[in-house]
Amino acid sequence: MTFLIKRCTSAIFFLGLILSSASSDAQILDKRKLLEAETFWDNRDFDWYEQNIPFFECPDRDVTTTYYYRWELLTKHLTYGAPNSGYSFTEFIDRPFWSGAYGAISCPAGHQLYEARWLRSPRIANDYSKYWFRTPGAQPRNYSTWLADSIREVDKVHPNKTWLVDLLPDLIRNYEGWEERHYVPEVGLFWQTGHDDGMEFNINSRQTKDILRGAPSYRPSFNAYMWADAKAIAEIATIAGQAQVASNYNAKADALKAKMLELMWDEKRQFFFPVLKNDETADGHTMSALTRTYESGKHAGDSHGRELIGYVPWQFNLLEGESKYDVAWKKLMDRDGFYADFGPSTVERNDPMFLLMNSCCWWSGQSWPYATTQTLKALANYLQNGGKTLAPEDYVDLLSIYARSHRKDGVPYLAEALHPDSGSFEGHDAYNHSEHYLHSGYCDLVITGLVGLVPRSDDTLEFRPLAPSDWDYFAIDNLVYRGHSLAVVWDKTGKRYQLGAGMHVLIDGKKVFTSLTLEPVTLTGALPVQKDTAKLPKASATQVNFAVNNDGLYYPRLTASHTAKGTSLSKANDGNYWYVQHPPNRWTCEGSQASEDWTEIDFGTERQIHTVKLFVLDDRNVSGSKIRAPKKIRIDYWNGSVWKSLDRAKEIVSPEGHRPHIFQVDSLTTQKLRMTLEHADGFRSGLTEIEVWGDAELPVSAIAAPAGNLAFNDGSQDYPRATASHHDRFGGVPKSAIDGITNFLPTPTNRWTSYESKSKTDWLEIDFGKAIEFRRAELAIYDDRGGVQAPKSYKIEVWQDGRWKSVQQAVATPETPAGSEWNSVKFQPVTSSKLRIVFTHTGESRSGVTEVMVWNE
Repeated sequence: MTFLIKRCTSAIFFLGLILSSASSDAQILDKRKLLEAETFWDNRDFDWYEQNIPFFECPDRDVTTTYYYRWELLTKHLTYGAPNSGYSFTEFIDRPFWSGAYGAISCPAGHQLYEARWLRSPRIANDYSKYWFRTPGAQPRNYSTWLADSIREVDKVHPNKTWLVDLLPDLIRNYEGWEERHYVPEVGLFWQTGHDDGMEFNINSRQTKDILRGAPSYRPSFNAYMWADAKAIAEIATIAGQAQVASNYNAKADALKAKMLELMWDEKRQFFFPVLKNDETADGHTMSALTRTYESGKHAGDSHGRELIGYVPWQFNLLEGESKYDVAWKKLMDRDGFYADFGPSTVERNDPMFLLMNSCCWWSGQSWPYATTQTLKALANYLQNGGKTLAPEDYVDLLSIYARSHRKDGVPYLAEALHPDSGSFEGHDAYNHSEHYLHSGYCDLVITGLVGLVPRSDDTLEFRPLAPSDWDYFAIDNLVYRGHSLAVVWDKTGKRYQLGAGMHVLIDGKKVFTSLTLEPVTLTGALPVQKDTAKLPKASATQVNFAVNNDGLYYPRLTASHTAKGTSLSKANDGNYWYVQHPPNRWTCEGSQASEDWTEIDFGTERQIHTVKLFVLDDRNVSGSKIRAPKKIRIDYWNGSVWKSLDRAKEIVSPEGHRPHIFQVDSLTTQKLRMTLEHADGFRSGLTEIEVWGDAELPVSAIAAPAGNLAFNDGSQDYPRATASHHDRFGGVPKSAIDGITNFLPTPTNRWTSYESKSKTDWLEIDFGKAIEFRRAELAIYDDRGGVQAPKSYKIEVWQDGRWKSVQQAVATPETPAGSEWNSVKFQPVTSSKLRIVFTHTGESRSGVTEVMVWNE
């Protein structure tokens, strides 16, 4: 192996070129030891971390601990949406109504992809890239983001020409969609509101009539994203051999950059500012079109108005080689500017509109991890490209502050925003919403900034480390890059890693570079070009999770012997997992009188499977909880006539909590599985997720619901017809309860609820249009654990002899109504043209269902 080393400074190097006898699987860092050194773990699936993430350590314990916390945070938001879409990410721990399919929101997608690209396998990042364009219900343009750029950056780490070129038409259509709606040709820029740029209440919006959304403006952030996307599309088009497309998009990028520099840069204040699109008048003051922040309006002439978004152009190297604008960086480390003990603040400190609020979405001074990530990325680019206004020590200082900002009561944590002076998350971590919030990046900042790996598209390996040489050590190991496993070590004495003093770079376990000093290095030809390792599947088998059901389908369907109040069986196959008690994402058997309980999954058709993963709960560190890992887990399968046990050797005895337990079987074909949990003495068991994996050709077809549902109406016929005593104002209408779609999650809205009803009881009626016979009803009871909860009770009535009568011999399963799962009622056969369900509400909450089915069998 021969390659060229480019010296980046005049320092003298000691070179050790492929002299190490280390094997390709040699480890610099003890993975398990590093994991066990951290005490915060909720997800203790150490096997997953060892197999999937790069390992890192440095003398700054906060930087190291936050590094591992951020990988765990990623797992909390990792979502397996459906077999055909694969993996995506949520932003909030819940899936709010404004999110798209499976809870994804486009605003942080760029940050999320920059993080996920460093996982050993590209599958998650590639699935998420594809999700935005090929999943019904995805919303790629609801918020500003940099999708083409981040997808291109993923490919630099995991090259796959076939995959990348296949996405090119989607990326072009997405860019054209932005142009159609947001580009103003006579100005040459894209407009956006602060709200849809991720900044709801900001110093500009608060000067308009709509302080939440603000007025359309030409913003440095959004236009930098569009510049980066245009450059990425041009690069991908070049790879695809589409020279004209590449030329067109390079021209778009060049024109956009010229207009940004012309209109957004203020020579007087030496910073980039938003530019107003239209005249805006509020409170007797008018801000004029095409003026920058504070050039008109109430604060006209004020010398402030700087926001962190003024640094976003550097995030994408838009200003590489443009030293004229370096002066803007002086404000970042100035306490009269953005610098703070838990900052930077989103707005400079002495701004007349600077305001800190203990409530959501005020970006007039709070410390905002989303913007902090952008600013640190921008600063790293600036310094690594030779910027001198600030120094690497400033990057390390801000990264350390950012690491310490991930703490609540001394434990790793992150919410939507924090106080820049105290680090408090008060008012910004709403329950079951903003806890452990994934709207930012961190690990990428360590890898590309602190360690200094520069992702490239060729066989050159380049590092521009910003880590301080006065550190005694740091190391990153198992860093998968362009088909190779990298390690980078700085060891001042040579005693910690036993590789000798200085900086060392290893490729596939072999030492390829050594220097006595910590300096930038470029190794030309160090990375032999790898063939695409993840070709676009063409009718070839893909591993899919057959258990997940996020699309409201009848199958796959979970049932259970018992479900504890406040937990949800639907959470066990929603594609998300975490183990904390609050916010809940779990099914448990608390309250069961049995010594063991089961949950059963019916796929609706035979599936060929090879792996079952059960994510086991254990609340031993939660005061008062009765949930512990079970004594034993066994799995039975349905052979078409009876339940059969898997090989007893596959039973798991004394399973641990806070991790999945994996059953691997020889190829098994079955329609149903039953998982039985034998409870620990005095306790009960629970799961946060069930996954059942097999190989399938995509697309996987949905399995139709069984015939015979007498209540079903997809809107194509006059009857059956649903009405109600009351329905909510947010789309929870009666017809959604009989459309065949079941969704226990807040979004997308597909339910009827009686939220805000003044009555202590409400009813939902189904008119069949004619007299029919039926004997069973199924209710998918909706429960958001807030204003809509499982009812205290319900009863089934039918219309006979001109009045409503209760059905006879009704037997409900479960006996007490359970939310977020199917409830069934069997009764004596009855003939009637109408059925209604009368709900008695629980306390001040109201009742609802996402679906009702009626059967005569």
